[in-house]
Amino acid sequence: MTTPDSENYQIFRDCVSSAIVAKSSQPTQSKKARRPRTQRQKTSSTSTTQRANPDPTPQDDFTRTDPEDLADFIDFIANETFPSLPPHIQTLQYTPTIDITTPEYTPKHLSERTAHILDPSIPDTLTAYGLIDTPGDIPSFLAPILSEYVNSVTKPPPVWANTRASACEICERDWIPLSYHHLIPKSVHAKVLKKGWHEEWRLDSVAWLCRACHSFVHRMASNEELAREWFTVERIWEREDVRNWAAWVGRVRWKAR
Repeated sequence: MTTPDSENYQIFRDCVSSAIVAKSSQPTQSKKARRPRTQRQKTSSTSTTQRANPDPTPQDDFTRTDPEDLADFIDFIANETFPSLPPHIQTLQYTPTIDITTPEYTPKHLSERTAHILDPSIPDTLTAYGLIDTPGDIPSFLAPILSEYVNSVTKPPPVWANTRASACEICERDWIPLSYHHLIPKSVHAKVLKKGWHEEWRLDSVAWLCRACHSFVHRMASNEELAREWFTVERIWEREDVRNWAAWVGRVRWKAR
C-alpha cells in the first residue's frame, strides 16, 4: 500500500502541482465593450492605450495566488486522487522490460478509469476553482498529469545522474522531486551543430529542476531560443521574470504530515 510519504506519491503530487501551478499562472485578460471609433481616433490613442494597459506578464497573474493556499489545495487534490489510481500504477517503477505504450498505460485509459471511481468532490472542486469547465472534463485534466507521472516513474536513470543537484536550480526547493532539463533541447541538436551555436560536448548539459520550474522554462522561450540564449542556469537567472517566478513558487510548500 502506498502512503503520502512514498516516492511515487511525491512524484504524482509534483505532477499535479505542475499542472495546477501552470493553470494558475496563465495570464487572464478581461474584454470590455467599447464604442466604435474612427480610424483616426484609433491611431491617435494606440500608444496611450499600450502604455496605460500593458500586456500582462506571467508574474502579473501568478503573484495574485497565495502560495500557502495553493500548496494546501494541491496537496488536497493529489491526496484524494492518488488512491483512485489502479494499484499497479501507484507502485509503478522502471524495469528494463516495461512497455508503457501498451493500452493499460495510456493517459486516456488511465484518466477515464481513474475518473470513474474518483470521489465526485474532486471534479466539483476543480470546476468551482475554474480549473476545468465542468465535472465531466476531469479525464482531460488528469490525462497530462498521468502521462507525466507514468513517464517519470518509469524513466531509466540518466547517464548524467552524477550531476544531480540537491535542490531545484531555479526555486531552490530541496525537498521536492527533480527532473532534468536539457539546457540545449534535444529536438534542436542537429540545427545547433549545423549553425555552429555550440560545440558538441555541450549538447548534453542539463539542469535539475522541479516540474513547476521545468514547465516555466519551456513556457518562457521556444526550444531554439533556449538553445541560443538560455543554455545555462546562470543565463536563465538573468531574466527578471524567472527571478520573480522563483521567489513566488519557492513559497509553495506542502505541510508536514
